[in-house]
Amino acid sequence: MNLLCNSLEPRVMDDDMLKLVVREQGPQEEAGQLAKQEGILFKDVLSLKLDFQNILRIDNLWQFESLRKLQLDNNIIERIEGLENLTHLVWLDLSFNNIEAIEGLDALVNLEDLSLFNNRISKIDSLDALVKLQVLSLGNNQIGNMMNIIYLRRFKDLRALSLSGNPVAKAEDYRMFIWAYLPGLVYLDSRRIDDHMEAGAFPGRKQPVFEKELAEIKHQYSLDELKHRENQIQAQLEEEQAQRKELEEYKAAFVEHLNGSFLFDSMYAEDVEGKKLAYLPSVGELLESYKDKFVIICLHIFEYGLKQQKKRKVELDTFSECVHEAIQENQEQGKHRIAKFEEKHLLSLSAIRDESDMTNIEMKIVEHGKDITELYNVLMTQEMQLVEQLEEMINMFERNIVDLVGLFIENVQSLMAQCRDLETHHHEKLLEICINTLEKIVKGELDEDLPDDVRALFVDKDTIVNAVGTSHDIHLLKIDNREDELVTRINSWCTQLVNKIHKDEITRNRKRVREINQYIDHMQSELDNLECSDIID
Repeated sequence: MNLLCNSLEPRVMDDDMLKLVVREQGPQEEAGQLAKQEGILFKDVLSLKLDFQNILRIDNLWQFESLRKLQLDNNIIERIEGLENLTHLVWLDLSFNNIEAIEGLDALVNLEDLSLFNNRISKIDSLDALVKLQVLSLGNNQIGNMMNIIYLRRFKDLRALSLSGNPVAKAEDYRMFIWAYLPGLVYLDSRRIDDHMEAGAFPGRKQPVFEKELAEIKHQYSLDELKHRENQIQAQLEEEQAQRKELEEYKAAFVEHLNGSFLFDSMYAEDVEGKKLAYLPSVGELLESYKDKFVIICLHIFEYGLKQQKKRKVELDTFSECVHEAIQENQEQGKHRIAKFEEKHLLSLSAIRDESDMTNIEMKIVEHGKDITELYNVLMTQEMQLVEQLEEMINMFERNIVDLVGLFIENVQSLMAQCRDLETHHHEKLLEICINTLEKIVKGELDEDLPDDVRALFVDKDTIVNAVGTSHDIHLLKIDNREDELVTRINSWCTQLVNKIHKDEITRNRKRVREINQYIDHMQSELDNLECSDIID
C-alpha cells in the first residue's frame, strides 16, 4: 500500500544494509564515534529504524537478539516473517506495507505496542502469544467482520485500539460494540473513551445514561452469554492445567498412570485373543474380579510412590539447606578475616609510604608480605575444611538417597510380582474355563451362542491353549515393561542427581580458589607497586 516505495526497486535486507543503518543510527558523541570505527555488534543494538527502505522481505535480523524497538514502516513488505529471534522486542511498527495476514509473531512474547496501520489485513488473529499487548493499531485495513473485536477480549492489558479506516468502523453500532466487548479499553481510534459524556435518557431510568454504560446495557444479553462461554473455557483450561501439574508430580514420583486401571486396560488394548475370550460364560465375572484386585495393587504402588517421593524430597531439601548453611558460615568467616586484614593492610601501606628510611621500608614490606601469605593460608585452610565438610555431607546424602531408591525399587518389584501372580492365577482359571468350554462344544452341550470369531478358537485343544497363552504373554510383557520403565527412570534420576551434586561442588571449589588467588594477587600487586615506587623515589 506504500505508493512512494512502489515506484522504486525492491531492496534486499542484507548485512550491508543493516551495518549501514546501525552506523548511521549509532551515538554521535566521542565514545559513539569510536564504537563506529571498531564496529557495533548487532547483538548489542536496542533500537533499529528501517523505514522508507523499499524492503520487500524481512530477513537477516537473527543477530539482533537484544532488540527492543523495530521500525519497518513505509516499505513494501508482504509477509511478517524473520522475527523468531527478537524475543525482547517491545515495540514493532509495520505500518504502510502490503501485509495481508497477521502471522510470524509467536516469538514476540514481550511485545507491548504493535502497529499494522495501512496494510491489507482482513482478519484479526494469530496474536495469541502477545500476552503483554497494550497498544494495537490496525487502522486503514480491510477488516469487515465485527466478530474480530471479540477475539481481542483475550488481551487483558490492551488499552489502545485503532480500527478507523476499516469497513467495520462504518457499522452503525461500531463504537457501542467495542465499548461493550472491550471494557478495559481506554483509547479507541486515538480518542479517550472516558471523554464520551452522556448518551441521553434511557427508558425507566431517572438519571442520564453514559455512552459506555448504554453500550453494556444494549449488548447485555450477548455479553452474558459470551462471558458464560468464556468462563466455561477458562474453567476447562484451569482443570487441564491442574491435571498436567498433577501428572508432572506423579511422574516425579515415577508412578504416573498407576492410580487407576490404566495398566490393566493397556494389557488388553493389544490383546485380540483376550477380548474374544471375554465372551465365554463366567469369564466376565472372573475378569471383573481380576481387574479389581489388580487395580488395588496398582493403587498401593501409586500411594507408596508418592510417600517415597516426599521422603526423597525431604532428604534433598535437608541436604541442600545444610550445604547452604556450611557455605554461608565459611563465607562469613572469610569476610571477617579479610575485613581484619584490610584494616591492617591500609595501615601498613600508609606506614610504608610515610617511612623515609630504606631499610625500614624493606623490612615493613617483607613483614606485610608475610601478612598476605598468612591470609592466603588461612583462606585456603578454611576452603579445604569446607571441602572436607561438604564431601562428608555429599557422601552421607548419596548413601541415604541410594538407600531410599533401593528400598523403593525393592518394594515396587514385590508389588509388581503380586500383579504377575494375579495374572498367572487368572490365566490358569481362564484356561480351565476354555478347556471345559471346548469339551462342551465337542459333546454338543454348550447352551450359549458364541460369536463366530470366538467359536473359531475352539477347533481343537492346541488352538485354544495357544490363544490363552498368547493373551497371558502379552499381559506379562506389559507388567514387565512398566516395572522396567520405573526402575530405569528412578535409577537414572538418582545417578544424574548425585553426579550433578559432585559436579556443582567441584565447580564451587574451583571458583572459590580462583577468587582467593585473584584477591591475594591484587593485595600483593598493591604492595609490589608501592615497593617499586619507593625504589624509584
